[in-house]
Amino acid sequence: MAIPAPDLTQRPPRSPRVRLGGYVILPRMLDKGRAEIVGKSGEYHFNCPMDQHFVTFVGIEPTQLREQLAQGKGDGEILDWIEAHARLKRSPWEIATWASWHCQRSPSDMETRGFFNDYHSKAGPNRKDVATWFDVLDLDDHVTFGGKA
Repeated sequence: MAIPAPDLTQRPPRSPRVRLGGYVILPRMLDKGRAEIVGKSGEYHFNCPMDQHFVTFVGIEPTQLREQLAQGKGDGEILDWIEAHARLKRSPWEIATWASWHCQRSPSDMETRGFFNDYHSKAGPNRKDVATWFDVLDLDDHVTFGGKA
């Protein structure tokens, strides 16, 4: 079965800020999973450390999520599957709090600060407004596909 998947060699996945069911990160993760299944993931990786924040929060196995994507399910169907199979049933306020925290999350220790600074310096060293992980991912996506920092 051919599944509809973005070609991440031609454009980036959705921003980590985009929400599905209130969850940030999830739409980006779905884009990367679908692209990986069809061999069009480029530099992007399904179940990367950021994706793992989501799967840990809801309590699902990324391999099982990938199996659902391989069946050609759309975003709404995947959200229904997550809500039915998540080990950790989250309330709307928990999802909103978690999403808000991720939108503001910045490096918290020297190891991640070094990685963040390296990532930032490659994408746009003169951008003083880049402070969060989502900021640096959005900037890197933009620059990678021809945008100017």
